[in-house]
Amino acid sequence: MATTDRQATTLALAHAMSAAERGLAVIPLSRTKLPALRSPHRDDPDPAPCHGECGRFGHGVYDASTDPARIRELFAAAPWATGYGIACGLPPHHLIGIDLDTKSGTDSSAALRELALRHLFTIPPTVVVLTPSGGRHLWLTGPPEVVVPNSAGRLAPGIDIRGAGGYLVGPGSRTDHGVYSTAPGTAHIVPARCPRALLRLLLPPPRTHHPAPPSAGGHGQGLVQFVLAAHEGQRNTRLFWAACRAYEDGIGPALVDPLVEAALNTGLTEREARATIASAARMTGHRP
Repeated sequence: MATTDRQATTLALAHAMSAAERGLAVIPLSRTKLPALRSPHRDDPDPAPCHGECGRFGHGVYDASTDPARIRELFAAAPWATGYGIACGLPPHHLIGIDLDTKSGTDSSAALRELALRHLFTIPPTVVVLTPSGGRHLWLTGPPEVVVPNSAGRLAPGIDIRGAGGYLVGPGSRTDHGVYSTAPGTAHIVPARCPRALLRLLLPPPRTHHPAPPSAGGHGQGLVQFVLAAHEGQRNTRLFWAACRAYEDGIGPALVDPLVEAALNTGLTEREARATIASAARMTGHRP
């Protein structure tokens, strides 16, 4: 390995350790911005879903950790790593990344300003990471009970969202196109809370449906089934979405207990389920 690559790996590890001290879970990245460690199941003819339960490295953001010893092990297993990724959606920050891209030929910053004017929110001072291509990553935090999905261009052209299951390239990372760096004056800012109006825009859009009567009826049963069909990693997202639809349709109070029961069947605790439903009630302007 060239000396410059060894230096890049050493620097990446140092930056990753510093991020971990702030409670940010990290993984090593290659120069292509992809996870540096390949899946241990890549040669399996019919691999079963694995999020690291096998105990080996190579599961992307599921390897992410704030533990210094584990981070050193990850980088030792990937001595070619020149950067690090920061996993989004994890406690304590529940990070949400707003990726303002420049490669699409659109003015993503102007698009975000237009959204802010239309939906009456402002982006508070927060961590801003500058990308080699001239883009920006805005770091925001979300409520622990709300799972923000990843999306590309759904919010507006040129704006990608990094949420649960996604990661942001950490400042100090070196890629084929240059180095990611923190914007002046933002390096030591605590990531700001995502504005409520923006958070609503980041959640999956509601399906078109006809309001159901207060007795809940078939639509209420459909929402319950939607929660029951959740896989691991989807449980909070599906429950939150279903509860929002229920409150918007006027059947929220009648559907609380059926939704809690459905959530229990997927593996959530009653406390987690009721907290998520209460958050959906508040988000839609209702009292839980």
